[in-house]
Amino acid sequence: MDESDGLLFAYILDGKGGGKQIDWNGIREWKPDDGVLWVHLDRTGERAKDWVAGSIGIDPATSETLLMPTANRPRVQRINDGLMVIMRGVNLNPSDQPDDMVGLHMLIDSNRILTLRRRRLMAGTEIGDLIAAGRGPKDSSDFLSEVADRLLQPMVPIINDLDDKVDLLQSELLSNTSAALRRNLQDIRQHAINYRRYLAPQRDAMSRFQTEHVPWLKDLDRAYLREIADRTLRFVEDLDSIRERAAIAQDELNNRLSDQMNRTMYLLTVVSAILLPPSLLTGLFGINVAGMPGTETTWAFAAIAILIPLLGAIEFIVLRRLRLI
Repeated sequence: MDESDGLLFAYILDGKGGGKQIDWNGIREWKPDDGVLWVHLDRTGERAKDWVAGSIGIDPATSETLLMPTANRPRVQRINDGLMVIMRGVNLNPSDQPDDMVGLHMLIDSNRILTLRRRRLMAGTEIGDLIAAGRGPKDSSDFLSEVADRLLQPMVPIINDLDDKVDLLQSELLSNTSAALRRNLQDIRQHAINYRRYLAPQRDAMSRFQTEHVPWLKDLDRAYLREIADRTLRFVEDLDSIRERAAIAQDELNNRLSDQMNRTMYLLTVVSAILLPPSLLTGLFGINVAGMPGTETTWAFAAIAILIPLLGAIEFIVLRRLRLI
């Protein structure tokens, strides 16, 4: 397939888990009696845009939504006897951040499946490979539950990894208060917020499958989609827990850093208070004007040298008695 025109691949499902791969000509010649048609497009391709906008018989508002250059908020909307579904999946592309989740736009009914993405999404490729091997979805209902599951699966190791990182940082917090620890906690909180921003509305969108009673969605797949919605809710709750634990750890770190700063400032204040009178005394005797006492006395320097530490010791004793140190 020439991906430059927007067609990534297309299959006519055989109802047994396999399918026949076709090109643009095969798409134009397809009839519902041939089997369920799945067309997977890059929505930035010009030919793909023209085909969606003018060749598949959907209203302009729906085609505009499907072709939007940026992924919409996850949602499910009924379009006649079909569904327009917008979901997000983990970004597994090299050099990209996983929490910059990739959008998948779908229009699906009993005879036709249309999926559109802008950036590479592993779920579409994996399902295409399953169909080529004869182990893919058999119809539109199977496809919907399969793609929903595959979009959610990569979240499991990510959430486990975030949870492990929080545990590790909380352990390090007992013996380490470095700036790197603060940055790591901030990064974890930011990742959790980014994932939750998409997963929370996606859970709400998944729940819509229980209320949109399209005739082609089988009860078994509807139950499976409900289970996926519940798993999504658990992931959202896990992300909330991770974010809260990271926030608590960061607050504890800030408190410890604040305590260290306060102790340092207190120590400097005590030292300054002890050294202030000796400094005043040395400054006073250091002025070079006539009439200074002791200038003609040989033991005057020794007396001053003894007086200064004695004065410091007296101040220390007074501060201790006043419970200031």
